[in-house]
Parts: sequence; C-alpha cells; structure tokens
Amino acid sequence: MKRYVELLKQEPVLKRLSLIQLIAYFGAWFTNVAIYTLLLQFNVDPTVIAFTAALHFLPGVLQAPFSGMLIDRFEPKRLMALLLVIEIITTALFITVTDISQLWWLYLLLFIRMAASSFYFTLEMSLLPKLLQGKTLQMANEIHSIIWSVSYTLGMALSGFIVYKLGVTVAFMIDALLFVIALVLLSTLTFDVVQKKSESGMGQMILQTFGYIKEHPVVLHLMLLHAAIGFTAYDALVALMADHYYASVIAVSLAIGLLHSFRAIGLVLGPLLLGHMINNKRLLYLLLFQAVAVWCWASVMESFVLSLLASVFVGLGTTTLWSYTYTLLQHHTDEAYYGRIVAYNDMLFLLSAALTSLLIGFLAEAAWELSSITVVLGSGFVAAALYYAWIRKRFVLKEFSS
Repeated sequence: MKRYVELLKQEPVLKRLSLIQLIAYFGAWFTNVAIYTLLLQFNVDPTVIAFTAALHFLPGVLQAPFSGMLIDRFEPKRLMALLLVIEIITTALFITVTDISQLWWLYLLLFIRMAASSFYFTLEMSLLPKLLQGKTLQMANEIHSIIWSVSYTLGMALSGFIVYKLGVTVAFMIDALLFVIALVLLSTLTFDVVQKKSESGMGQMILQTFGYIKEHPVVLHLMLLHAAIGFTAYDALVALMADHYYASVIAVSLAIGLLHSFRAIGLVLGPLLLGHMINNKRLLYLLLFQAVAVWCWASVMESFVLSLLASVFVGLGTTTLWSYTYTLLQHHTDEAYYGRIVAYNDMLFLLSAALTSLLIGFLAEAAWELSSITVVLGSGFVAAALYYAWIRKRFVLKEFSS
C-alpha cells in the first residue's frame, strides 16, 4: 500500500483523478443495487435481469469507434465534464421509474448513463499513459482497480442497507449528488499534458486504426486477452442467486449488496497481495487461479455464508488480471493511437461482459443450475490461459521497466 500512497503524493493530477473516480464509482453502485432490487420487486423473469446487466456494457460497445476518435481530437477536461453532467441528469431521472410498464424508460436512461460512464472511463484510461510510463503506469492502473473495488465494496454494502431501509428513490438521489461532487472536483483540475489533435477525418481515422492493428497484431491479441476479464460480469448471476437461494434467509437487496461486497474485499486485497508479484510469465498462472476460484464458488453457492467466503476468493485475482492486461496493451501501443486503441479495447471487454450477462440469463431461462452456469464462466479462464500461452510463443512481450 505504501508504494501507491507515494505515487499519489508524487502525481497530484493522478491523485485528483483518483478521488473523482472514487466518488463517481461509489455513487454508481448505489444505482446498481437499486435497479436490480426494483426489477425483482417487479417480478421480472431472468432474461430481463440479464438484459439489464448487459445494458451496463452494450453502450460502450456501440460507441467505441466514435469515442476513441473524439478522445484523440478534443481536450479531455471538457469531455469529462460533459460526461459527468449527463450522468447527473440520467441518474436523477431514475426516480421516475415506478412501474413495470416503464421498463423501456429504465432501459433508455441506463443506456445513456452507461454510455457516458464508459466514455469517461475510456477517456481517463487513454489519459494515464500520457502522464505515466512503465511500472508507474501499471501502479496507476492498479490504483484505479483498487478504487473501483473499494467503491464497489462500500457502495454495494451501503446501498443494500439504504435500499432496504429507505427505498430505491433515496439511493438514486444520493448517486446523483455524488456525481455533482465529482464535477465540482473536476472543475478545478488542470491537466499537464499536450493534446495532439489529429487533422484526419473520422473515416480516415478509422482506417488508420485498423491499419495500425494490422501492422501490430500483438495489439489485437492483447485486446482479446483483456476481454476475457469480461467473464467476471457476475451482476445478473448474483441477482439470481439472491432471489433463488437466499430470499428465505435475508432481504434480497441486502443479499445482493453483501455478495458484491465480499467479492470486492478480494478485489481490494488482490493488487495488494499479488500486484508486485505478477510478470509476463506468472500471468498464465493467475488466469488458471481465477478459473479454480470460480469453480470453488460454484461448489458452495447454495450456502449463503460459504458463498460470501468464496466470493472473496473469486475477487483476489480479478483486479490484478484487469490492471496487468490493460497495462500490457498500453505498453505495446503508440501514443498517437491511445484513445482509439483503448476505446476498441473497452469495446471488446464490454462486449465480452455483455455476452456473459446474456449467457447467464439464457442458461438460467433454460433451467440450468446456477452452479453449472458458474462452472462455465470459470472454464473461460482456462481458455484464456491457453490463449495467453499461445501469444507468448508467437510474440515477444515487453516487460515493464520502472
């Protein structure tokens, strides 16, 4: 932890960006629990829950070709402020959804908000390699994943309690207020980077990006490897588990919040315990570890207490996998293409997460046991490990220097 604190002290821009991200993510999880609780109150079927989970990811897939070009053409702070404003408005409007007949309105608001959220994330992740390099960039990515995990832990836990005690409307209002605070913090931040604006048109930029990927195939393979982390899109699975297994033991909103919170404990501990140990060679073993962790979770998920404990185990490798594979891609990408490559990378990751969510709903609707569905998700990491072994044989991957 000390090395992360030292980096934040040395990099004030990173420190402020991290604080903004902490607040924004924290608010986002208030909305997440509230939305799933609302859907379960409407007694929707598993496919609706799965589609809602997929909607958290699909906007990033559809907008990636355009967001990447905008990032490479325009000043980042203005874009970030605009995106936060959109998140404030759409989050506040969630309180208008009060009946199952308004599902279409819920879908629309969620789509717009997640489009802004994924755009903001892509923008920030393309900004980091302009501020930092090598091991410090890897540490910045790890800090980002820890922030995501901490906000996930606290946000899910507190939201589950607040939704249980005060209702979904209060959760939506708190979320909107947190985005307002994030916007205020952003307004006083100055980026010490030079924005190199491309003079090419949008069509030409798209062709240039595909040409770059064709000339640097390792970039495509690293994007696909990172997309495998999308197999950890467990939101729909957790909601179904809470409803099917634990509703007789604890309130559904509390069960959802606690399951996510315990997994997030592992997400926080993972980089602290594993971040400094992982290199290109050991990444293979971490992928296999993730598969085993998910299989263990599948074997005990009908027990609420054991499922909580297994969730910690599941979370241990996730954030390190995410941050390390992301850094690998950044490390092998030329600066002129950061925005577009990061956008396409996020597109593939979000597509993987969306398809994972839809698969969970499809298999649940087909009467698969939730434990069997979880085994399938764990097996995806075995495939990812084999794929990574192939990448290392075909390409020489750069190690990170300090």
